[in-house]
Amino acid sequence: MKFFEPTQSKVLVIGDVMLDKYWHGSTDRISPEAPVPVVKVKAVEARAGGAANVALNIAALNAKAQIAGLVGDDNEAKELALLLDQHLVESVLVKAGSAPTISKLRIMSRHQQLLRLDQEEIFSLQDAKQVQSEIEPYLESAAVVVLSDYAKGTLQQTTALIAAARAKNCQVLVDPKGTDFSIYKGATLLTPNMAEFEAVVGACSDEETVVKRAFDLMREIQLDALLLTRSEKGVTLFMAEQDPVYFATNAQAVFDVTGAGDTVIATLASGLASGLSLPDSVEIANIAAGIAVSKLGTGTVSLIELNQAIEEYAGLENRKVLTESELIDSLVRARSLGQKVVFTNGCFDILHPGHVSYLSHARKLGDKLIVAVNSDASVSRLKGPSRPINGLEHRMHVLGGLASVDWVVPFEEDTPARLIAALGPDVLVKGGDYSVDEIAGADSVIASGGTVKVLNFEDGYSTTGIIKAAHQSSLKS
Repeated sequence: MKFFEPTQSKVLVIGDVMLDKYWHGSTDRISPEAPVPVVKVKAVEARAGGAANVALNIAALNAKAQIAGLVGDDNEAKELALLLDQHLVESVLVKAGSAPTISKLRIMSRHQQLLRLDQEEIFSLQDAKQVQSEIEPYLESAAVVVLSDYAKGTLQQTTALIAAARAKNCQVLVDPKGTDFSIYKGATLLTPNMAEFEAVVGACSDEETVVKRAFDLMREIQLDALLLTRSEKGVTLFMAEQDPVYFATNAQAVFDVTGAGDTVIATLASGLASGLSLPDSVEIANIAAGIAVSKLGTGTVSLIELNQAIEEYAGLENRKVLTESELIDSLVRARSLGQKVVFTNGCFDILHPGHVSYLSHARKLGDKLIVAVNSDASVSRLKGPSRPINGLEHRMHVLGGLASVDWVVPFEEDTPARLIAALGPDVLVKGGDYSVDEIAGADSVIASGGTVKVLNFEDGYSTTGIIKAAHQSSLKS
């Protein structure tokens, strides 16, 4: 399971942008004028919705997001542009001929939606063509293009948009609408839900039918892949010439499904743009969807939230003894939180008070402490055939019991130089009487902007001394 890392590659979202408004208030009585509740408005909120929410979800993952869509010549357009700018989303908002900015006003009380008021008109074909001409320069720098279709008229030129993007080697992900999927011909990936899928291919009575019709659809409209969202059944990924891949639902509690589809396709696009494989991107997007549905209304999932959920999903949050690959993944989250990582290493054959004191001091140099432990074979090469006294698993487990130690990882080599280069800690710590140039891995840490510290061991304690004293005691007895 991989953690998510932000990407410098750009994701361009094209589609129906909206302004979501929320009026929050209390409801204590029924109107004397009609049998409706009276809401006393106490807070007003505005969020970017539709395709704009996809872009905000991408930006929330610290990826580079751009959005193109149609708006009216009105205050809602200005408010939407300001929201996008505040979230560092580069926007190309094209003013339509006469249609207003699509907006939805939701009246909320006690976390429940009482009423929704929509302002919208279908945009003209001429307006849609203007968007296509405006985004041509942006395709040059985009790694992934997302088409977010809400059937409001912005994406009336989808086939041409897909062809233009694929010609620039962009991957094209489509959140579809309607029953004519042929307009998405040539896309990289389509993300319909089960209802949308069956509306196009017909009712599917069993899994065999679902699989057959999914691959038939992919061949018919020349898709590389299809991601089918299936409510409580999770999601299924279909890729050409491969068996379907099934992902179980990851939602712990469903509070509001508004915008969950936006979160899925935004996370997918960000994952692909950062170089993750499609299956890895889908797995992470599925976790992001579980976070999104636990929130009220249209919103975003942050990089910190996502990596914390991935950590819990992978079962790493309470584990200290990790493999090298698991540790590398855990470091992604630590860095997303801005945490300073400290690294030290040793055999730690017999843990004594000197070790405990040393590790406590090392931990104070940062937010997370990694202790790398020599394998049994490595200890034997360094200390002789009679060592170690305690096996690797025992040594790592004991170290993991210390409050000062966050992660324990083994290494096979005589020195941890390769491991240090792979992990890239902020601080490298060594105990004893060393100069910096004598410490394995110091050069790579310094080259990457880190620091190297030498700490003194507590006097009077050594593993060799403890073994010698135990041996002498056994001879006396």
